Amino acid sequence: MTVESTAARSKPRRSGTGGKRATKKTASAQSAAGSTTGTTGASGNGAAPSGTRTPAAKAAKSTKSASSKPGSSKAAKTAKPAKSAKPAGSAKPAKAKSGARTGASARNAAPGKSGATAVTAGPELVQLLTPEGERVEHPDYSIDLTAEELRGLYRDMVLTRRFDAEATSLQRQGELGLWASLLGQEAAQIGSGRALRDDDYVFPTYREHGVAWCRGVDPTNLLGMFRGVNNGGWDPNSNNFHLYTIVIGSQALHATGYAMGVNLDGADSAVIAYFGDGASSQGDVAEAFTFSAVYNAPVVFFCQNNQWAISEPTERQSRVPIYQRASGFGFPGVRVDGNDVLACLAVTRAAVERARSGEGPMLVEAFTYRMGAHTTSDDPTRYRRDEERAEWEAKDPISRLRTYLEKDGLADPGFFAGIEEESEAMGKHVREAIRSMPDPDTMAIFENVYADGHALVDEERAQFAEYLASFADTAEEGR
Repeated sequence: MTVESTAARSKPRRSGTGGKRATKKTASAQSAAGSTTGTTGASGNGAAPSGTRTPAAKAAKSTKSASSKPGSSKAAKTAKPAKSAKPAGSAKPAKAKSGARTGASARNAAPGKSGATAVTAGPELVQLLTPEGERVEHPDYSIDLTAEELRGLYRDMVLTRRFDAEATSLQRQGELGLWASLLGQEAAQIGSGRALRDDDYVFPTYREHGVAWCRGVDPTNLLGMFRGVNNGGWDPNSNNFHLYTIVIGSQALHATGYAMGVNLDGADSAVIAYFGDGASSQGDVAEAFTFSAVYNAPVVFFCQNNQWAISEPTERQSRVPIYQRASGFGFPGVRVDGNDVLACLAVTRAAVERARSGEGPMLVEAFTYRMGAHTTSDDPTRYRRDEERAEWEAKDPISRLRTYLEKDGLADPGFFAGIEEESEAMGKHVREAIRSMPDPDTMAIFENVYADGHALVDEERAQFAEYLASFADTAEEGR
């Protein structure tokens, strides 16, 4: 079933971060595009939640061998070829390396579009569902969902993608001033969003449409800010979902401060902050890491590494995988397959449970890919190539879950047809809602600037009112 609008896919896109992935092709259980399973690196001490073993807990056991400790220095530094995958359901899944580029490749890359560069194998991913739709196990993270829950995750991703595609089309039609698409990142957002409790608090950036869906925010409310009719169309305290943050990286500090308050209140809820790979270069994020570690704040930093900060690839921002930065601040980090909704759910659930239990912060890096433009004002054909996008389309999060549901008999054709109908209804609802939004009061911008008013604001208000009145005078003269 295709739910992405034809407008969004009618023109082939160039894509590519430059350079071939240094992944080893394995047996039929893994795709030519490079599916990966295995243990991730993590550091720091922390008790695992009931039924789940975290990388931190594994690293704390010195009696284990280096190969069994995800956070050990030996495991982090050794880049061995991937082992052949075992069939789904085997005692231990195959391990393989993902394609993170090194600092050397970044230094050698020419400016402009990324070119082919020598790369080395990167760290391993936590993966529970391969791109081929094969269910695999992981030694540190596990999850057991009912067929109904699996179908629910599929529905979430499909409807979120349809909403996103509809919003993109509406922007192209002049109904929105801007839109930041999440295309390709549905699994990272739905998986992590569904791992949260109602009393957990979310600090998003400006692309977390799927997380907003999981928190019960009306999708049409997300459009108001991008249409310019409000400054955020929902009450953050109603859904424990903060307003979108446009300033890059600042929400990490907001989340840390809120989490420190949770500690002071003696509550057992967790806080999660979303940001992208580009935001990880901001000083605000580093400061948030420092404060959260020092104060043992119950916060999870969830980085959606979609590999491009507008036109800048991750390889030019960091010489190490993003998740490994956590160890320098004194808390664990883990890299998860961001296109695997099951793995994102399992890892985030373990991270928030760890935070609730008093073990402090954790960094989750969801390794995914931005299949669309950074925003609708961006033209990715100027800096990306087609080959990379084609590779990541083979790892599409929705397609792999559908394949799993179909192969294991967990959903019938009637279910998928029903989701298709619901998707069409959502598209119609979004179109009607955006076009019926009332224009804002043009003078409202001057309200609530100062509690007791201000002479300069009063002067500006009067000048703007006079300016608006001039248009009415011009219209009358033309009659």
